[in-house]
Amino acid sequence: MNDTFNQIFKQMMEQGQQMAKAFAPALEGVDVKAFEKMFPAMPKEMLEAFFGKTFNPEGLDARTRFLVTIAALTVQGPLGEPQIRATVKNALAAGATKREIAEVIWQMSMFGGVPAMQKALETAQAVFAETEEKAP
Repeated sequence: MNDTFNQIFKQMMEQGQQMAKAFAPALEGVDVKAFEKMFPAMPKEMLEAFFGKTFNPEGLDARTRFLVTIAALTVQGPLGEPQIRATVKNALAAGATKREIAEVIWQMSMFGGVPAMQKALETAQAVFAETEEKAP
């Protein structure tokens, strides 16, 4: 990695930390579904630009990155619920199938435990149902 990239990455991390500190008090007690209305799933091109090929053109695509993120969030149990909801929506928009998402979550039962896996599956199923309701 070159110095320019390292500087950009450092700035992004600092900005993210500042945003998290600023948002944390405001997010306490917030209705997750109301928050999601403000930030629906991103368009596929945007997902690919931000989470796919921007920093590592030969690396993981957006779909794979979202599946990995779902796995990591699953092991957090109920704490990861709001993030799982948003990530499942974005994974679907990036081309992941419902079956792939479910398999990733099931796989995490070995690492996060069955209760964490069950909570993540319930959350994903709720998102699946919502996306089916919106389909024409």
